[in-house]
Amino acid sequence: MGQMITFKRPDGKECNGYLATPAQVDKAPGVVVIQEWWGLNDQIKGVADKLAGLGYRALVPDLYKGKVTLDAAEAQHLMTNLDFGQAASQDIRGAAQYLKQSSAKVGVVGFCMGGALTVLAAVFVKDIDAASSWYGFPPEQAADVTKISIPLQLHFAERDASFNPENARTLEAKLREAKVNFESYWYDAEHAFGNETGPKYNPTAAKLAWDRTIAFFAKHLK
Repeated sequence: MGQMITFKRPDGKECNGYLATPAQVDKAPGVVVIQEWWGLNDQIKGVADKLAGLGYRALVPDLYKGKVTLDAAEAQHLMTNLDFGQAASQDIRGAAQYLKQSSAKVGVVGFCMGGALTVLAAVFVKDIDAASSWYGFPPEQAADVTKISIPLQLHFAERDASFNPENARTLEAKLREAKVNFESYWYDAEHAFGNETGPKYNPTAAKLAWDRTIAFFAKHLK
C-alpha cells in the first residue's frame, strides 16, 4: 500500500517519507502523519496505511533522517537533538506542499513528539487545512498558539506522565481566550494510549480518539 518517496522541502533540500495511497487516488485529500519519538517505524507507517484505507493520501516525513529506535533513552536523545522549528517549517511543510500538488486539502496528525509538532505546524505552516494532535504540545514559549487560524483538534491523557495535564489545560484556556476554532478531548488513559505496540495502549480510548480524528478530517478535508 505504501512506499518510500523523496520530496523537496521549501529550502530546496530533500526529505524522505513514507507515502500510503488509497485505491481511489483521484481528488483524495492528504494527511501528513508525524511520528512519535521512536522514528519512522512500522507502527507509524501503519497509521498512514489506515488513513489510505479511508481514502486519504498519507505521508510520514522522516524527521530523524533514517534513524529508528526501540530504546527510550535513544529516542529521548534523538528527540532532544531534533530542531523542532526546522522540522515544522521544512520537513512537515514540505510534506504538506508535496500532498497539495494533488490534494485540494491537507491535514496533519501527530502523536507524542509528533503531537507537539502538529500544534507547531498549525501555527507556522500555512499549507495545511486542519490539525489533530494526540497527547503532545509544544512548550509555551515555542509558539504563539493564538495565531492558529485552522481547525485544531486536541487529544489529552488524564494520566500523562510525559506532557503535564496542567499545562494542557493552560493551553486550552489560551486557545479559548483567543477564540481559536478548536475542540479538545480528555481520556482516562496514560501517555501514548493510541500506540498498539506500546505498554500504555488503551484500546477503548484509542478507538474513540481515532473515530473523532476521522470525523474531524472528514468534516474539514473532504
